[in-house]
Amino acid sequence: MSDDTIRLVTIGRIFRRRWRLLAVIALAGALLGYGASVAVFPPRYTASASVLLPGAWEERELLTQVNVATSSSVVDRAADALEWTGGDGSELIDQVSAKAADGNIVTISGTAETPERAQQLADRVAKEFVTFATRVAGGSTDPARASGPEALRKKVAETNRRISELAKSADPGQTVESVQVRTSLEKLRTSLEEAMKKLEEADPATGKAGMVVMGPAALPTGEAPPTRTQLMAGGALLSLLVAVIAHLTAARSNRRLRTEPEIAAALGSTLIGTVDVPGGRSKHRGGGPRARARRFLGLDTRWNIPTPAASDEAGRQLRYRRVCARIRIQLPGSRGLLVVVPDGDEAGSRAAEQLVATAGTEPRMRMVHVPVTRPMVPDRDAESGALVVLSAGSWTAAELTGIAEACADGRHEVIGIVLAGTVRDRPGRSVAHPPENPTPALAARGHATGGPA
Repeated sequence: MSDDTIRLVTIGRIFRRRWRLLAVIALAGALLGYGASVAVFPPRYTASASVLLPGAWEERELLTQVNVATSSSVVDRAADALEWTGGDGSELIDQVSAKAADGNIVTISGTAETPERAQQLADRVAKEFVTFATRVAGGSTDPARASGPEALRKKVAETNRRISELAKSADPGQTVESVQVRTSLEKLRTSLEEAMKKLEEADPATGKAGMVVMGPAALPTGEAPPTRTQLMAGGALLSLLVAVIAHLTAARSNRRLRTEPEIAAALGSTLIGTVDVPGGRSKHRGGGPRARARRFLGLDTRWNIPTPAASDEAGRQLRYRRVCARIRIQLPGSRGLLVVVPDGDEAGSRAAEQLVATAGTEPRMRMVHVPVTRPMVPDRDAESGALVVLSAGSWTAAELTGIAEACADGRHEVIGIVLAGTVRDRPGRSVAHPPENPTPALAARGHATGGPA
């Protein structure tokens, strides 16, 4: 698969053949998400209160009010009013958020460990925000000072009254000086009223005062994200994704030989033929806990191999007889043959057993399992050569080269290679008994075809 494009069929094959392993991994991811919800992300609840801002507001002005609502000046006052144990403004400021909604509404949200505390936090911050914003609009943040638009109007009224008193106290005569004084006072009154009117029209706080909290915050009925369910689902999905990526990475970095020319080049011999082995559980598999766990999870078989084709017993026996016939042609009059199987190659071992049984005494075959880590082959006795039986896609070039060198050390010449493939057992016609002496006919067929079955 190292040179293949990853397709959806590849992902589907992973899920079909390793679904038990993926289910266990997803369960482990869900448990990890549950642990994170307990230790890192405990349950939190969020309540929201809305504040109406009357008048016409620009977008930047609304953003300014949002920043004011979450400022330390507002949150510190809310923390002092709530008097929670261990809670001050620096801790609560991360639990408060605000956003501007349509219709000049600022939504203030408070997050706490219980629904009641979240509701109290949202209500208190909304109240403190309205109080603080009103004081800022009035020109002072000091509650002791009674300044603002209303105080300014009172000041203007008092000034007008004082002007009227001065006008009455002036000389009521018709002298030039008295007329000028009264005229100046009336101009001053008019200028003051016009200035006040223009100030009210230009001051945004005049038309935008009177912020109102639109009712108390609703008591939260569910956890704030990320909830425990979301964390568990996220952990399961993330674990599945990591497992699938790990499968694809392992398949792409796999250096095991799969093609016949590569295997023949690594062993320094030629391919004699291919035989089929029915899939399924074998009696040679270990019964320990580790082996049973691998079988349950599907780790005892490779997932990245094509779906086995269907084959009946008659067709499989025919392939074995053809391979035996080619061996007789290649080694006429051979006294014996050493059948070498890499240790751990299940399909190769079963194919070798069947091959030995099919060959009988012509030639006589002796099967040995050779470990690939430190290959060791028995010394040559009465054998005329070695026959390597293995399955494709199971061994690397270095491992097969080691087996070939072990055969050479034991003075065995590798006369050929037999590849074993896994097939699905299909009920078919009964197995016909081969003729008593099938060698000539099959030999002629082998010479005519000049290649493996």
